Amino acid sequence: MTKPQASGLSDQPFFFRCINESCKSEFDIGRKLYQCPDCSNLLDVVKNHSNIDVEKLKKLFRQRRASNNPLDISGVWRYRELLPFLEEDLAHVVTMGEGNNPVLETPRCAEYAGLDRLRVKHLGWNPTGSFKDYGMTVAVTQARKLGSRVVACASTGNTSASMAAYCARANLRAVVFIPKGQIAFGKLSQTMDFGALTLQIQGDFDVAMSLVQELSKETDLYLMNSINPFRLEGQQTVMIELFDQLDWKIPDRIVVPGGNLGNSSSYGKILMELKELGFIDKVPRLTIIQASGAAPLHRTLVTSSGQLVPVQDAWTLASAIKIGRPISWKKALRALDFTDGWCDVVSEQEIADAKAVLGSDGIGCEPASATTVAGLKKLLKLSQSHDHEVSMDPDEDVVAILTGHQLKDPEYTVNYHLDNLYQHASYENRIVEKSGKLNSTFANKPIVVEPDKKKIISLLEL
Repeated sequence: MTKPQASGLSDQPFFFRCINESCKSEFDIGRKLYQCPDCSNLLDVVKNHSNIDVEKLKKLFRQRRASNNPLDISGVWRYRELLPFLEEDLAHVVTMGEGNNPVLETPRCAEYAGLDRLRVKHLGWNPTGSFKDYGMTVAVTQARKLGSRVVACASTGNTSASMAAYCARANLRAVVFIPKGQIAFGKLSQTMDFGALTLQIQGDFDVAMSLVQELSKETDLYLMNSINPFRLEGQQTVMIELFDQLDWKIPDRIVVPGGNLGNSSSYGKILMELKELGFIDKVPRLTIIQASGAAPLHRTLVTSSGQLVPVQDAWTLASAIKIGRPISWKKALRALDFTDGWCDVVSEQEIADAKAVLGSDGIGCEPASATTVAGLKKLLKLSQSHDHEVSMDPDEDVVAILTGHQLKDPEYTVNYHLDNLYQHASYENRIVEKSGKLNSTFANKPIVVEPDKKKIISLLEL
């Protein structure tokens, strides 16, 4: 393997570095890169923080909450000293006041899970209704900085909604690749409404993801999935904001759903950085919960495989995490190793019931988010069994991360409460009678396409 010239990069404020310990090649931050050109592994953004005054920054972060500066209002850009941008880069920022999601007590959920206390941070209360906005504001800002005009993503719904909205604000062309018939209407409606060109790929998410990756390498498309290191840089601020809200009293455990694993990967990375910089002296245990029908990370761990054990035809009603071949699995493993974390799975029934309990606390969430409460209930029960290696106490200080809004998938909620929810079912949505048709003057209809690169390149005129 021929290493690129890295001379001077380590002296730069920011640069890319390959996560492969046997490679660690370094690249200029201004390049359009998502994977290491040498070994194809994922990349980290390395930030050379100098002269960091931790206590001064903590006070500054708190003071900014009272500011009306759009950068300070944002729960991402409020912490800009820990993001990979210089002062002159901030003119490119695209923000909609994302973040600022509260930490809430959930007494009914705590009782259900068997915990003395449980708090949740609901990232579904973002501008587009999911945690993706934390990462998208940073990734779209980097796209503007690089001069990109067309950006793209593969999505089960939340990524596409977020990207479409932020691109509309930034006047960028957004192209979304979604698996045909496998996206909740709430999310699809957002993508269309925000003006993205929506391509319904005949295949699952993994087919769409593979296709958009190849196109981003062969054309000028700028990729917006969590393989993009800048997406994860934005999502890291969830942890900074959480600790700020908790007056830097670090919880014992943080629980997060596991899909494409960008969230857990970003949390692991920022926990390492905060510990190294002296912001925290305690590291919370990261716990990743996957749906049993879409649990490639869990499979990889239980088989002690050095390579990902993918799930072919992954399935769960929690569509946001219906992913069988997650891009960020290596970074997620790194996060679990650093935090002495845990990964487990829950059934469709456990997810559905936990979601209903979250609703009874007056909060609500999309199905994927409920894996956290379902997982906590399971882990606490397992920990009481002497023949299981998981360790968890009812008096732990736990924060669960809820990732999507309840209205992302309202059909799921209605069907559950009408006792009409099935793991596999086809629901008919048709007009019974009609009159007084309205004109769809600004319609943005999805296009169904085969997973054929040449046809898509021609369609997009790339």
